[in-house]
Amino acid sequence: MPRPAADPGAIAEAAARLFVERGYAGTTVRDIAAEAHVDPAVVIRRFGSKEALFLEAMRPGGLAEAWRATLDGPLAAFGERCVEALLDQRGDTRGVFLALLRASDAEGIGSHLRRAHEEQFVAPLRERLEREGDAAGADLRARLAAAAAGGMLYALWAVGDEALAADRAALVRRYGAVLQAAIA
Repeated sequence: MPRPAADPGAIAEAAARLFVERGYAGTTVRDIAAEAHVDPAVVIRRFGSKEALFLEAMRPGGLAEAWRATLDGPLAAFGERCVEALLDQRGDTRGVFLALLRASDAEGIGSHLRRAHEEQFVAPLRERLEREGDAAGADLRARLAAAAAGGMLYALWAVGDEALAADRAALVRRYGAVLQAAIA
């Protein structure tokens, strides 16, 4: 019996589950096809390559949205507001972050991550700093803040630093100060 032709969304959802569970290297197009109940040729026809499917399925949407939302309030409270928003991420955000991190050395993935980092994290903060009339060094300050936020998530989610996560209020206050200092 022939397999049904799945819509691209169903294939991307199946791929996302497998990439989060097994990582980029540990997931094959055949695995994705089996999970989506389609022929592997359908996966390639719809997405062109495993890399293209990975990039489609593994978007840091929740993190980028949380980051942008913190830019709406006063810059004087950006640091703590940002840490709170990042810590409040639910669902598959942690899995997507880890899958992207683990695949960053794969052909084409690293350059995509650099572009996403620039467009979704650095540029919006730089633009906000510039709009506030604080253009001197805005690019470097935005990069420092984005790097510090990513470092916190790495320590919590990749390394599993339980001591860092033990006192949420202290983490928000102290790491918030780190982010605030980065943009000052």
